[in-house]
Amino acid sequence: MKWINLFFVTVIILSTPDLLAQDYSTWDKNQSLNIRHNISLENYNSFVQDTLQSNSDSFPAPKSVLFKSMMIPGWGQIENKQIWKVPIIYGMFAGIGAYTVYLNNNYKDYRAAFYNSNQGEDNDFRFGPTPPSLANVNPNQLQSVRNSFRNRRDFMFVVMGLAYGLNALDAYIFAHMRSFDVSDDLSASAKIGPTILYDGQPGIRVSVRLY
Repeated sequence: MKWINLFFVTVIILSTPDLLAQDYSTWDKNQSLNIRHNISLENYNSFVQDTLQSNSDSFPAPKSVLFKSMMIPGWGQIENKQIWKVPIIYGMFAGIGAYTVYLNNNYKDYRAAFYNSNQGEDNDFRFGPTPPSLANVNPNQLQSVRNSFRNRRDFMFVVMGLAYGLNALDAYIFAHMRSFDVSDDLSASAKIGPTILYDGQPGIRVSVRLY
């Protein structure tokens, strides 16, 4: 009887390492899969965060671009990576400024000529001497041309302000549009079919869908 018991004990002891090894192997395999899954999930989350951060860095905030354009014209275009627009903006300002100076100089000449033509012997040349080209011009004509140059000069101040605002608006709108999808994968479909108008008359309905 003792030999039989010893035989069963020996068999159990010999078979136990295989069971332990099998359990350990199964645990190790499952644990390895879990570790790989966690690593893959972490890599994916890191990739998504890096992508979002990269997109955020490549697309500046529209409000920031607007404020920068208002402080220094052309700064917003540089932030939008449209540096080619900067010479156009400053060329526009230079053209408007040069034309404003031209109008203002002519206004001063006609103002002085008109003022001097009405002073007679008590002329104090308050606005300077009369230009030689305007010495014998009719006072009514001098007044009319003076007013015309003054109005055009004042209007150019408005144009300068509009150009300044257009510079900021261009940078702000483009900063919004940079994130729009304009790839070649965009497509659209149009549908045309019969319909009933609001007054009960038959009509045609046209619908366009963008993808």
